[in-house]
Amino acid sequence: MTEPFSGVIPAMVTPFKGGEVDEEALRRHVEFLIEGGVDAILPCGTTGESPTLSHEEHNRVIEIAIDQAKRRVPVLAGTGSNSTREAIAMSDHAKGAGADGLLLVSPYYNKPTQEGLYRHFTEVAKEAPLPIILYNIPGRCGVEILPETVKRLSEHPSIVGVKEATGDLSKMIRVIELCGPDFTVTSGDDALTLPLLAVGGKGVISVAANIIPGPMAELWAKWKAGDLQGARALFFRMLPLFRALFLETNPTCIKYAMYLAGRMGMDMRLPMLPASEGVRARIAEAVGEWVPIKEPVA
Repeated sequence: MTEPFSGVIPAMVTPFKGGEVDEEALRRHVEFLIEGGVDAILPCGTTGESPTLSHEEHNRVIEIAIDQAKRRVPVLAGTGSNSTREAIAMSDHAKGAGADGLLLVSPYYNKPTQEGLYRHFTEVAKEAPLPIILYNIPGRCGVEILPETVKRLSEHPSIVGVKEATGDLSKMIRVIELCGPDFTVTSGDDALTLPLLAVGGKGVISVAANIIPGPMAELWAKWKAGDLQGARALFFRMLPLFRALFLETNPTCIKYAMYLAGRMGMDMRLPMLPASEGVRARIAEAVGEWVPIKEPVA
C-alpha cells in the first residue's frame, strides 16, 4: 500500500441504547459508511467516545467493525492510551482481531516529553507490528508531537502517517516538508481538508463522513481527478455542516445529526451530554441541506 490510510476515513460514532453499546446500530453504521464509498473506517477514536468505553467494550466495538467490514475496506483501530502498556495490550488485541492498522493518540494528561512520546510510539510499534497512524491533538491531550518528533517517528517502518488535529496548517506543512511524500499526513479537521490536500495531505479522518460519506468521498474523488474547481465548490458547500458539527464538543453534534437522520439514538455517556437546546436548530438546519431529517428514533 503506497499511501496507507489515505482518502476519507470516518472516525466512527459509537451508538448507545439503554446505556449499552447498540451493536445492531453499529453494524448498520458500518454498512452505511462502506456503501457511501469511504476508503477505510476508524472505530474507537475520539468521535467514538472511546474515553467512556470499558476495555471490554472498546475491544468489542473494534471486533464488530472488523467483522462487519468483511475486508471490504481497511479498519484502522483506535488503540491509544496514556499508558504504554495499556496501548500495547489494546493494539495487540486489535491486531489479533484482524485490524489493518492502528491509530495511536498522544498520551494524555501525563504530558510526556518529546523523547517520552518517541519511546511510547516506538514501543507500541515494536510490540504490536501493524501500520500506525499517529494522532496529534494537543487541545485534548495537553501535549503536542512536534514536527521534528514526527520526522523521527516516520523513520520507523511501521509508523506510516499522522492525523494532524493541531488546527495549525503551518505545522502540518512543516510535517509534510520534513517527512516527505511517502508519509501519510491526513487532516483531523474536516474544515482543513482541502487546504491540507493542496499542500500534500493525503485525506481526512472525518467527523462529517459519519453523516455524509458519499459527498466526502466525492470531494476526495474530485481532488484525485484534478478537478480543483469542483472540489473547491463542494468543499465550500460543506463548510456550514463542518462548522455546525463543532458548535459543541465533539461528538455531541454529530451524534445529534445521526439522530436527526434516523440512523441511531443520540444517547451519550457522562460526562458528555446530548446537544443542548441552544444548538439543535442550527445543527438541524445544516444537516437538512444534505440528508432528509426523518422522524427521530426513540
